This record gives sequence, structure tokens and C-alpha cells, in this order.
Amino acid sequence: MAVVRTGPGGNAPTGAPYGMLRLGLRAGVAPWVLDRVPTPRRTPFTLGYLAVVGATTTFARLADPDLVQRLQEASSSDGHNLLQHPLRALVLSGFWVAGEVWMPYLWGFAFTLAPLERRVGSARAAAVFGIGHVAATLLSQGVVITAVGAGRMAPEVLDHLDIGVSYGVLACLGAVAGLLSWRGRLLALGGAGLMIAEQIASDRDVVTAVGHPAAVLAGVALWRWLRRAERRPPRPRAEVAHGVPFADVPDILRIS
Repeated sequence: MAVVRTGPGGNAPTGAPYGMLRLGLRAGVAPWVLDRVPTPRRTPFTLGYLAVVGATTTFARLADPDLVQRLQEASSSDGHNLLQHPLRALVLSGFWVAGEVWMPYLWGFAFTLAPLERRVGSARAAAVFGIGHVAATLLSQGVVITAVGAGRMAPEVLDHLDIGVSYGVLACLGAVAGLLSWRGRLLALGGAGLMIAEQIASDRDVVTAVGHPAAVLAGVALWRWLRRAERRPPRPRAEVAHGVPFADVPDILRIS
């Protein structure tokens, strides 16, 4: 058993290793930052999903290009795949990123999915991500299928590759905005609106123009459900050492 003596009045330990470091981390912004760093315990879904996306991105960069293309085409949630293999298309399309760059999605997950999971739990965060991905995919591709059927778009657009996690990320952004203060809410939704407007102006792609706003709105639609389910702080519980409440342990036996 480690024995650590405290200073006069039971204040900071006089001989504890790292004692002053821990004391410093309890002050200022450090605790606020450390409490929000994603960890396997706090945000298992976020880190697990990032690991999967990182693996598929690495595979796409290193594997045979023809094999990668075949796998992505089989996973795509384009119009043809949705009509023929809807479940496979909806699930597998969310395991790839659009392009070969993974780092932007790391930050996207860190500022949307991770804080949402920390606030409402893994199951509800996964539900938001999945609902946003599925709803935005069905709506955007539904517009494309309808336009092709009406003769307003060429049939070839039904085969355009449609993969990525952007719908899920944007749904989480819209959802987590509802858990912020009104200033944070305006900032989050305003930033999302500007980003989507820039994408629509530059890409001029129907799927993006419909899917990205739909994903944000899907997250907004879940505000009431998420507010009811938002995590409450755990009840304070006395720490016990071998059946003795921590408060009753003599100062000389405490470990800092």
C-alpha cells in the first residue's frame, strides 16, 4: 500500500509524485478539455466507426484499383442499387469515404458524433447517425429516380457512385445543435447552412443539394427525443476502500 503524507491542513500532498501536475490539471480549462476528449469508454461508437472508415480508406489507397472500384460500386447507394439491393446499399455505402482523404472526417466525427455520443449515449448517437444516413439517401436518390422516370435526367445518373459518411455526420451536427445554448445552436446551424450553400454552388449535384440539407433536418427533427434522453450526471457515490468510506480514511493513507 502506498503511503502519502499531506501538507498542513490536509492540502496538496508534499511528496506525491505528479501531485502538483494533478493539482494544476484540476484548475483552468484543462478539465473541460480532458472531459471532452473522445475515449473508448466515453465514445466507443465514434472511435469504432472511425476505425472502420480508416480501414476502408487505407484499403482503397493500397489495394488494386479495379478491386476497390468493384467493391465501392457494389456498396454504392445509387438508384440502381437501391432498387435492386436496398439493404446492402444503405448499410455498406456508409463504410466508405468519398475520395482518399480520411483526416477531414476525423475532425467531423470529433465535433459532431463524439459530443453527441457523450451527451446522449452510444445507442442514441448511432441511431441519429443511421437515421440521417438512411433518410437523406432515400430522399436524394428518390428525387433522382423520379427525375429519371419523368425524363428530366438521363438514366446514367442512376449509376453514379454514391458512398460516404457525410449524411450521418451532418445529421449528428443538426442533432447536437439542439443540445447547445441558443448561441451555440445558431453557430452550429449557421455554419452548416453556409457549408451546404457553398457545396451546392460549387458542385451543382442534385444528390448533394438534396441529401445534405435533408441530413441536417433529420438531426433537427430528433431534438425533442434527444433532450428527453440526454445523460444526467451520475449520482455522487462515496468512494470505498476495503469497506471503509473514503472520507473516513486517514490522510496519511490516501493516494493522490
